[in-house]
Amino acid sequence: MSQRVAAETCPPKVVVVREFDEGRDKAAVEEMEKRCEIGQRGKPSLVTDLMGDPICRIRHFSTHVMLVAEYGEERRVVGVVRGCVKTVTRGKSMYVKVAYILGLRVCPAHRRLGIGTKLVQHLEKWCERNGAEYAYMATDCSNEPSINLFTKKCSYAKFRTPTMLVQPVHAHYKPLPSSKTLILPLPPQLAELIYRRIFANSEFFPKDIDQILTNKLNLGTFIALPKKSNFKCNPSNNNNNLLLLPPTFAILSVWNTKDVFKLQLKGASPLTYAWCAGTRALDAYLPWLHFPSIPNVFKQFGVYFLHGLHMEGKHGLRLMKSLCAFAHNMARDDAGCGALRRHPHWSKFSWAEDLWCIKKFTPANHHHDDDWVTSPPTSPVIFVDPRDF
Repeated sequence: MSQRVAAETCPPKVVVVREFDEGRDKAAVEEMEKRCEIGQRGKPSLVTDLMGDPICRIRHFSTHVMLVAEYGEERRVVGVVRGCVKTVTRGKSMYVKVAYILGLRVCPAHRRLGIGTKLVQHLEKWCERNGAEYAYMATDCSNEPSINLFTKKCSYAKFRTPTMLVQPVHAHYKPLPSSKTLILPLPPQLAELIYRRIFANSEFFPKDIDQILTNKLNLGTFIALPKKSNFKCNPSNNNNNLLLLPPTFAILSVWNTKDVFKLQLKGASPLTYAWCAGTRALDAYLPWLHFPSIPNVFKQFGVYFLHGLHMEGKHGLRLMKSLCAFAHNMARDDAGCGALRRHPHWSKFSWAEDLWCIKKFTPANHHHDDDWVTSPPTSPVIFVDPRDF
């Protein structure tokens, strides 16, 4: 009886949330995140290797932070969360300062103790201090624990469901219709002008798009045109109002995430291993069949993220297919790349997988007469920042 009373009156262990210190916390964070990567027994799981850089996914934002949670008297690191603040469009050419919350992890042995909620709350305070009016997060539609934490405990609202396509990189090259299509690289300055024009009324278009396009991880921006197009890739001036776009074209940019993190599929069955190896062998020996082989995802592989996808005119769809084939062949020539990931805004070629939830920090009458959270979408287009992934 006395032992039971002692257990009931024992105070809960203290949780301390503070900023990440690389020299002090790096090894502990890496070990904790490895424990979080263990999937369900008997089911395949996709694990992420941050390649020794715990802040790699937020490093390319000018304003960013990573918080760690310490538990108990031993001050053991049992949770982390990352965040950044940036300025984006919310439709109708209006800009707003938002925070993006990502990389929330809590050690399996310390879940259901309110640690995740405390990490999010501390990060939100940091975001507000840095001027953010909204905070948003992205997760898989099937990730119920994460959705419940943000919507039920942290008062976020379900907001958008972007569509996603993942294209494996085959052993063969995809054919390009060179007789009908011209694919040209764009200088970053010209790509910026075009993007600011076509995505001005979209949602989540970053104001610092120039920083993305000139980043070393951005492998280039490419435009596809009909063969006889007279579009100039080197305009004489940088005036957005004087930029003349061709009547039909497609455009996209390629972001190299494989130099930020690597993925690996673990826990697959022997039959799955054998099937994937067989498709690669067939594609390698008979490439003219264009067999849709599966890359070796059981070893670490990287991903090219395609962003800024846009097409116009009667040949737009054909030109976009050519651009995607061109990007595939870029990845095919890169031994470390196993897949392409893209977020187009036309839903008929995709399926809903991601869920974005959002929360407003400031009063509804701050800067804008309406609340972005509750107002209907002003644009069908969402620009997905490649730095978010």
